Amino acid sequence: LGEQIYHSFLGTPIIYRKQVLGVLVVQQKSSRLFNEIEESFLVTLAAQLAVIIAHAQTQGHWSLEKKQHVNIGNPASSGVAIGEFWWDDAQPQLSDVHPASNINVSQEQEWLMVAIEDALNDFGRMRKKLHGDINKETLAIFDLFTHLLNDPMLRKDLKSHIQKGDKADWALRQVVESYSNRFARMSDVYLRERAQDIRELGQRLLFFLYNTQKEQQHLEKPVILVVRELTASILASIPKDKLLAVVALDGAANSHAAILSRALGIPAVMGLSLNLTEINGKRGIVDGYSGKVLVSPSKQLLKEYRALANEERELTSMVSKGSDKPAMTADGHRIEMLLNAGLSADTNIAINQGVDGVGLYRTEISFLLQHRFPSEDEQIQQYRSVLSTYPNKRVVMRTLDVGGDKALPYLPIEEDNPFLGWRGIRFTLDHPDIFLIQIRAMLRASTEHHNLSILLPMIASAQELDDALLLIRQAYKEVSKVDESIRMPKVGIMIEVPSMLYLLPLIAKKIDFVSVGTNDLTQYLLAVDRNNSRVADVYESFHPS
Repeated sequence: LGEQIYHSFLGTPIIYRKQVLGVLVVQQKSSRLFNEIEESFLVTLAAQLAVIIAHAQTQGHWSLEKKQHVNIGNPASSGVAIGEFWWDDAQPQLSDVHPASNINVSQEQEWLMVAIEDALNDFGRMRKKLHGDINKETLAIFDLFTHLLNDPMLRKDLKSHIQKGDKADWALRQVVESYSNRFARMSDVYLRERAQDIRELGQRLLFFLYNTQKEQQHLEKPVILVVRELTASILASIPKDKLLAVVALDGAANSHAAILSRALGIPAVMGLSLNLTEINGKRGIVDGYSGKVLVSPSKQLLKEYRALANEERELTSMVSKGSDKPAMTADGHRIEMLLNAGLSADTNIAINQGVDGVGLYRTEISFLLQHRFPSEDEQIQQYRSVLSTYPNKRVVMRTLDVGGDKALPYLPIEEDNPFLGWRGIRFTLDHPDIFLIQIRAMLRASTEHHNLSILLPMIASAQELDDALLLIRQAYKEVSKVDESIRMPKVGIMIEVPSMLYLLPLIAKKIDFVSVGTNDLTQYLLAVDRNNSRVADVYESFHPS
């Protein structure tokens, strides 16, 4: 204020041991440029002042406002919330289950089957409860859980552990950890975060196994929910008007719980360290944009965040008015909004309108969850459910992409360097029977809506493309003899291997589209393992190459 009369400005921060203590500023009324000598003098003066100020602080002769402690996690759902923290400690934890033997196999199996049926009914109720609040794609979270609970292999594994002498809860923990660890070891972020979905399913089964279901705790006012690990079940069990935001000690931004948070418009921050007993009941702020959680904030911070929350409401209102319109650039170019999905028609972009289809459906997830290759009929059922979710929109299905860090439990691949080995299209071309079954299943599943596109992963040569196209045509001939309504889908390739950047002009006429796999392409171009912390700074998605 009152600085309008000044037309020249020179400023430098006062820094002591990487902490900014203030800013030293020189201003003049006349308009001029400060020279290097003047700049150097101000920097020197600021350095000297930093030592004096720091010393005064330590001696108690100088007092600055106490610095607000900020807890930082991973932003999982955007938005700002101000309110009272409430720690929900009623959920049993799989991590608390320890080895124990049973004395009655049939009784333990019966308890487990009852828990599964209770969980199935519970997911059905939750789906029905949220039906009017979120879109069909996000509701598929509960369809996924139902699909997994009905999987005969899961039930077989659980029963097998009980038959070996384990109690039902210990059998549950072992099977859930086995399934989730399989995904947790993968480098692909989307696949890796499916591990949390498996754990969530296990948590809910444990909830019913212990018969801990009780009357929902009555919340008199809206709260900021604090949990160890957020699940879709927890979110669905609390009335939306009583939930300001969610803070979870564990969790990831692509988990189904995070997806549901975004669909419900609830700010969420995950993966941060908090003292649960100390935070409970205190007033605080959750910043879902930056991942910040502030406990007992200052009046100034509360004022700033209230203003931000008001601006957010105004912006949301403005944007929602145009959400049903197509995405267009200022110069009139149409931009497609495509989803990233796997197993069910789930999505990690929780929006109700404006979705143009599925840009990548990862078929390998259903293969990874089983103990054998899924049959053609099983694949048809799976693909048909996804294609029917987007009846008038394009769905791009990627053929089986295993190898590297995505090893099938029933076909282990031992290699010194799996990322440069037998993976992607190399694996399926060496197993044409598996490839043909999958392509036939895709084609047969597309008869009703004709919205299928096929994407080939890890193509590195023109010969691999030719071989894959030959098998696709063979599969098409086989199924079209039985059903003439089947159409030949569009076929594209993933650009993940640098060689394809040079071959693309030569093969462009053979394909209908390309999809750039930025993770692998960056890794191969820069010769850097993206999972190696020692060279993590070398892995740069915006590298000029």
